Amino acid sequence: MAQVNDKPRFYGLLAEYESAQDLLDAVRATKKEGYTEIDAFTPYPVEAISLEVENGKKSQVSKLVGTGALLGFLTAAFGQWWMSAQAYPLNIGGRPLNSWPAFIPVAFELTVLFASFSAIGGMLFLNRLPRPNHPLFAVPQFERANIDRCFLLIKSEDAKYEEEKTRTFMEGLGPDEVIDVDWA
Repeated sequence: MAQVNDKPRFYGLLAEYESAQDLLDAVRATKKEGYTEIDAFTPYPVEAISLEVENGKKSQVSKLVGTGALLGFLTAAFGQWWMSAQAYPLNIGGRPLNSWPAFIPVAFELTVLFASFSAIGGMLFLNRLPRPNHPLFAVPQFERANIDRCFLLIKSEDAKYEEEKTRTFMEGLGPDEVIDVDWA
């Protein structure tokens, strides 16, 4: 039966390693070979591997948080000005209708609130969460990623990915096993 969509046959290739050092060496060799769509999984945090895989990519969450904070501040400033100077102006004791020192606490609170919601929403959106199922969850060996094994994934969406060449390259890196990861 012919495939209807353009989705690659596999999600990618997964190589299993016994130690984090072996995985780090494999990640460096993979990056040197020119693969960019890779991911690494270890049972404990390894900063060197994270730095190699991320390759200096900055998170976009900070931009979303800054935008949310600015939007919160502007919402508070405009809302308070509109309510006190336009919609319901009350001149009490000769105080100006647009008294910005009185607006500071509410503006601060809305700035923090909008920034917080932007951080949570941005993190969920950029991480594509919630994700109840992932192709790696169907790989039985991947259960050990939280126990004692390290894994390197080269995704099939990588521009350099060619199934047989990539498999041969990964096998040359000395993993315990190279596993096909199907779309689940």
